[in-house]
Amino acid sequence: MPLTREQLAQRAAQELRDGFYVNLGIGIPTLVANYIPEGMDVMLQSENGMLGLGPFPFEGEEDPDLINAGKQTVTAIPGTSFFSSSDSFGMIRGGHIDLAILGAMEVNERGDLANWMIPGKMVKGMGGAMDLVAGVKRVVVVMEHTNKGGDSKVLLDCRLPLTGKACVDLIITDLCVFEVTPDGLLLIELAPDVSEEEILTKTEASYQTSSDLKTISV
Repeated sequence: MPLTREQLAQRAAQELRDGFYVNLGIGIPTLVANYIPEGMDVMLQSENGMLGLGPFPFEGEEDPDLINAGKQTVTAIPGTSFFSSSDSFGMIRGGHIDLAILGAMEVNERGDLANWMIPGKMVKGMGGAMDLVAGVKRVVVVMEHTNKGGDSKVLLDCRLPLTGKACVDLIITDLCVFEVTPDGLLLIELAPDVSEEEILTKTEASYQTSSDLKTISV
């Protein structure tokens, strides 16, 4: 069965490491904040000027002054700091963020990413994604494997305007996990009860399969 949004966030949380500074994109990536392993010291950064985001608040406990870059209410943790957006982007552009977990509309076999606009549709702005993929040490994409029409989102070439080229290190979909290597995509994990044949059918990009293929554990 394909992974749920919560399971996708749990799998993405496995990429966190103690002491990391991490930026979470809008959508499924924001859920990662709820699955930081107990005892792990991770500082979540938001490009609107907050370092030290906690889990989402319970209903009735929201503080409208505490929001992330997606305008969702968040919580603060001990040691949280607040600063200007320019300082926040200084952190990103200066290479001080260890990991970005982002959503995507399309990714190709070289690790190119398209996640900020669909031509002809209204877009509020490009946000911080272009800075993130250029300045962060490691980029993990979390997304559904196909779009609403059933077409693959893991492509030979992206068709939408690019956010960045050769910037993605790991692709986590609801069906599998691909590592982006210098030789192309490497299939390293399958969702429970998902077959290699299904991945082949639903993936436009070419890829190799790891000799140590595992089942996603969440």
